[in-house]
Amino acid sequence: MAYEIRRVDYFYATIEDQPGEAYKLLTGLASLGVNLMALTAVPFGPDRTQVALFPEDPAKLVDSAKRAGLVLDGPHRALLVQGDDELGALTRVHAKLGQAQVNVYASSGVTDGRGSYGYIIYVRPDDYEKAVKALEL
Repeated sequence: MAYEIRRVDYFYATIEDQPGEAYKLLTGLASLGVNLMALTAVPFGPDRTQVALFPEDPAKLVDSAKRAGLVLDGPHRALLVQGDDELGALTRVHAKLGQAQVNVYASSGVTDGRGSYGYIIYVRPDDYEKAVKALEL
């Protein structure tokens, strides 16, 4: 099973929970040259959505957000796993983290339908360096 794991920074932005708001956010960032490796969005109260942005270039996102008047919370740290989509593809990653007593408190993943996957791992800040060491990054 071939995979690559890397450290990533992410930032939260809170937007209105209205049709077209994600489109505005994403087109605005794209027009400023911000490339995202991943994003997640979850409800945040009755009328807001919290979007986690995983930029390829964190400094560019921060600079672009300032110019656009977008308030960011971060940087926060996570791990991005990308690899070949095979049965049990994430077992080695989770085995190493478990052996190191690192708790994965959240994760999100998806396959691309063509044989690859992406997987975001969130660990507590106090466990981050232990996770990095366990995964030999």
